[in-house]
Amino acid sequence: MIKGYMGIDIGSISTKGVIIDSNNNILASEYIWTKGNPMEAVKRLLTLLKKQIDTKKIQVVSIGTTGSARKLIGTMLGAVIIKNEITAHAIGTLSKYPDIKTIFEIGGQDSKIIIIEDGIVVDYAMNTLCAAGTGSFLSSQAKRLDIPVEKFGEIAINSKNPTKIAARCTVFAESDLVHKAQMGYKKEDIVAGLCRSVVINYLNNVGKGKKIQAPIIFQGGVSKNIGVVKAFKDVTGEEIIVDELGHLMGALGVAILAKNTNKERPFTFQIIDYPFQTKAVECEKCPNHCEIICVRQGEKLLDSWGNRCERGAIRS
Repeated sequence: MIKGYMGIDIGSISTKGVIIDSNNNILASEYIWTKGNPMEAVKRLLTLLKKQIDTKKIQVVSIGTTGSARKLIGTMLGAVIIKNEITAHAIGTLSKYPDIKTIFEIGGQDSKIIIIEDGIVVDYAMNTLCAAGTGSFLSSQAKRLDIPVEKFGEIAINSKNPTKIAARCTVFAESDLVHKAQMGYKKEDIVAGLCRSVVINYLNNVGKGKKIQAPIIFQGGVSKNIGVVKAFKDVTGEEIIVDELGHLMGALGVAILAKNTNKERPFTFQIIDYPFQTKAVECEKCPNHCEIICVRQGEKLLDSWGNRCERGAIRS
């Protein structure tokens, strides 16, 4: 029986999962939309991963979770490790690119930069306040321009003169885009300008004050946009590595971390059929009024969190 190690990266927009073997080879992988329901998304993800392996030959023995819903899904699946995105992305990337020094990552609603020296994370930053440099921003602008977002990059690289688009925030960028379109700028120049504005916004906000050195790798859903990749090359003056599995690096990293714990909790895919519920409870035992999140499998309490003192602890 081959031992498998599962890593799941649960984000606000997408949910990613991999199963690896003891040599970090990917045995199964999947990428789906979260659709605002991480618990149901993970059930769908597990169904798809199960179809890719022979469960008579491969036994998943440990699970790790990362991403915005890592605590919730880690509790649901009995994860042996629950880790932040910075660590997970760094570990996943270094497993394939041991000499990497800078990781650019732009997802659907947030972005991050990770600085690495000698295989160790020495600095990082995340931006979750402004959407001007994220995938959701590009998607909304693609709809505004009546262009499939999948074609955005192809159109952008045909531009000879990218239009300057205000990059400070979503509101300024959107109003500037409308203004430039009304003035008659070419669509490919506007699209290229938007891609460049994403890069400028990212470097001025997320990357501000960071020691950016090559080799540089670009990850996240936006890395699939060749227009943004070209803009990063033009602005930084460096080659930008884009791995075809870049969207899975967080899941890969936390799967490796789960394997390295040497803790085994044999996993059964029957969990797909189990009923799980979450409930928010407001504690009134002190002036804090903590909102406590409870996760149950049927009537069984799996875990609860959110209380800032013992008086709010829920154990059954």
